[in-house]
Amino acid sequence: MRNFESGVQTTPTVQVIERMFTLMNVLASREEAISLKEISEKTGLHPSTAHRILNDLATGRFVDRAQPGNYRLGMRLLELGNLVKNRLNVRDAALGPMRELHRLTQQPVNLSMRQNDEIVYIERAYSERSGMQVVRAIGGHAPLHLTSVGKLFLAADDTHRVRAYATRTGLSGHTKNSLTQLPALERELMKVRSDGYATDNEELELGVRCMAAGIFDDQGKLVAGLSISAPAGRLDEAWLPKLKATAQEISANLGCKFTRV
Repeated sequence: MRNFESGVQTTPTVQVIERMFTLMNVLASREEAISLKEISEKTGLHPSTAHRILNDLATGRFVDRAQPGNYRLGMRLLELGNLVKNRLNVRDAALGPMRELHRLTQQPVNLSMRQNDEIVYIERAYSERSGMQVVRAIGGHAPLHLTSVGKLFLAADDTHRVRAYATRTGLSGHTKNSLTQLPALERELMKVRSDGYATDNEELELGVRCMAAGIFDDQGKLVAGLSISAPAGRLDEAWLPKLKATAQEISANLGCKFTRV
């Protein structure tokens, strides 16, 4: 086991707990139920010892007896896992990595989520000592098609949904660079899907450019976007690998096991 304070790999101080972890790891390695004989062979535990611990785990529903002498992980683990999942908060998972990305780039880092036809800024990492910066207000919102994060969400939609969005909103623009025609927006979204990230080239605000990468939950669903905002002449494409790596780190914190390029 890992000691989370020191980062050092340690062993439980109570032997029966160590054996319990060993048994559960063996059960987790297979989808189907495993016989007591095989469990004993894989763990090195005497069958009577393994049987006693497995029966105790079955009492707590951490292990199920599929049939006499065969065991698999129990539903109690799913119940506990769902509790943990529900407590996971995108903002909590993102804040530490966002601050590190800001430290590396010295530019504001924004966390945004979709709310109907807009994105809403829910967190930011910035420093008042870093000079001229583009800082988005928490709680601020903007149309999907005018922002880098918004384009990520539109790119995750199918053609029908994108066209319905265009009809509802009329694709109104804020600057001369805004994408206000559906064909141009659809070409842009194809590029986002291909590249795995999105940009805002002074489309929401003149003099401001952004780049964004998606954050995904444990089902591989896009739930938020991470973006770097900077004065147009200072946005550096060299930040992109750091941005994407940070978004992947946050996704992993949310339980995502899917690799996003």
